[in-house]
Amino acid sequence: MYHKRVEKTAAQSTPAIDLNPLFRKLILGATHSGLISGFVRRYGMRLGAARFVAGETLDACVEVLRGLNANGLFTNTTLLGEGVLDNSAVEAAVSTYETILDRIAAEKLKTNVALKLTHIGLDLGEDAAYANLERLLERAAAHGNFIRIDMEESARVDATLRIYRRLREAGYDNVGTVLQSYLFRTEADLESLLDLEPNLRLVKGAYLEPPEVAFPDKKDVDRTLVKLAERMLTTQGYTAIATHDDAIIDHLIAFTEERGIPRDRFEFQMLYGVRTQRQLELVQRGYKVLVATPYGPEWYFYLMRRLAERPANVLFMARNFFRS
Repeated sequence: MYHKRVEKTAAQSTPAIDLNPLFRKLILGATHSGLISGFVRRYGMRLGAARFVAGETLDACVEVLRGLNANGLFTNTTLLGEGVLDNSAVEAAVSTYETILDRIAAEKLKTNVALKLTHIGLDLGEDAAYANLERLLERAAAHGNFIRIDMEESARVDATLRIYRRLREAGYDNVGTVLQSYLFRTEADLESLLDLEPNLRLVKGAYLEPPEVAFPDKKDVDRTLVKLAERMLTTQGYTAIATHDDAIIDHLIAFTEERGIPRDRFEFQMLYGVRTQRQLELVQRGYKVLVATPYGPEWYFYLMRRLAERPANVLFMARNFFRS
């Protein structure tokens, strides 16, 4: 079993303090600092944010999407933005997403859309977000495309899942959502969705959550992700496994092979700019790999979450700073 293999490896290694949770809290806690925000927003793209963000314009993003598709990779794209409270800004975001869907179709890209509900009106009310997403799903359906609802902080989970269920029960099949393995509640959330035969992306989770709602220990997050994936893979839904973790990827490949689960029932998802060679290797082995490829001028919060995930990402930007 996956957890036994992980525990054996840990037992054979020299005991050490895992500093990653502390590092992650430090970066995410500093995200709302005016000083850090000002510096990163001013210099971030020049110092390396472009490694993780496919430009600030749709034209720049389309060039990146073309290149990824040419290498056999599927993609999604996101207009970066969240927490919008202004009606006109919400309408602008929805209108831009319509343009994105039209452009994807015109370019014949192997690309779908992922979006945050707080970008299209959730903080103005669930009905507003539902109506805007329904509008976009109609546009996507006209192009034979798909939209995934990204998951946000734990306080948004209930509203997100309610909207997802409403849409599926209204007959929309071109919509999926996301579950985060670091939340205690997620196993129960998965069980509650199985009657929908859902299309779910399974992730570890990237927000700073209190210990009352989320696992503080990485091994528990990893173990839960594997458990969720195994459960999904043995149901009638479609499973998107979003991870860069080789141990998890290898375990789930073995799991699907042992049980004869067809490769068209699942895919692997990774981030633009992270483990590019691994993405291509999986494609060469015949697995579907989708690369999350966001764009837009509102890239700050997305970048800070990427920096919080791995110290190497901060070191990458720091090296660029001293070279500039």
